[in-house]
Order: sequence, then structure tokens, then C-alpha cells
Amino acid sequence: MKFTETKLKGAYVIEVEPLADERGFFGRSWCQKEFAEHGLNPNLVQCNISFNLKKGTLRGMHYQAKPYQEAKLIRCTRGAIYQVVIDIRPDSFTFKQWVAVELTSENRKMLYVPKGMASGFQTLMDNTEVFYQMAEFYHPESAKGLRWDDPTFGVEWPNEVLVISAPDRCHSLFNDFVVGENE
Repeated sequence: MKFTETKLKGAYVIEVEPLADERGFFGRSWCQKEFAEHGLNPNLVQCNISFNLKKGTLRGMHYQAKPYQEAKLIRCTRGAIYQVVIDIRPDSFTFKQWVAVELTSENRKMLYVPKGMASGFQTLMDNTEVFYQMAEFYHPESAKGLRWDDPTFGVEWPNEVLVISAPDRCHSLFNDFVVGENE
């Protein structure tokens, strides 16, 4: 696997390094030892799948508050997404900055999101499926979100938002964010 750190410390784009032959290819998408060697949380405890019918669907910006902050490894297994991560760690030199990575079933890239960041995506194709590996169990009482269109961050989404849940549409703006809940 190839690990490339983004401008947000601890957030990595991870690429499969395929070994190809006449059958196709073989590649590793997860290795506890390699993740630990890069300082990434190697203890994944839960996997989730998100299936999205329509291009333009937006999910996010999600995170879990202390003490259940989660790291996650995100991969698009069908279709394509524009995956966004916002650094909401108050002590980080990239606090309030964001990065985006296009994850597709063809490029097989993954994004590792460390705890203390909010994440969300917009689908770039109909019938898109996303696979998440999580380093913390889901705790509904700790599930939080920030507005996808918050001007504090200025995230540039590639397409018009056509489908979004009521909770995602109504998340708080950053000005209402309680910084201490994410420390």
C-alpha cells in the first residue's frame, strides 16, 4: 500500500499497489502492521456500508464527540464520491481547514480520517456504494455533525446537492460548535 498524507495531519490517501498478471491483479487494502507503522489507528472494530441511489446525494459532515471519537477508513466500492474531511481539532495547525479526495471504484483509493475530524461526501454517480471501517463503535449519543455548507469552511462541492437528509441539512453552523466536545 502507498500512504500519502494530506495537508491535514493524520489524514492519509491510501492506494492499493496491485500485483498484476493475466488474471487481473491482487492488492492489499488493509494491514494492521502497516497502519501502525504510519501512526494510524490499526484497531478497526466495525464496518459500515452506505448505498446511495442518486448522483448529487450528500452525507455529512459527521463526527463523534469525546469520549467516542472515531477514526475511519473510507473506500468507494461502486461508483464515485467526492470525500471531504474538515479538521475540527482546536489544537491543530490546520484547524478549520478541509481537504477533498475523489474516491472511485476504479481508482480504489481510500481515505484514512483520524479522530477529531468531520467527514462527509457527495456522490458523483448514481448507485454509489461506500464502505467504511471504523476504529470506534457507533454511539448514537455522541453522533454529531456540522453544516455541509457552513461558510466558515467554504467547502467547494462539485455538484448541486440534490438529495440530503433532514438531519444533515440542519446540522449546526460552526459558530454554534462547542469546541470542547471534540478535544
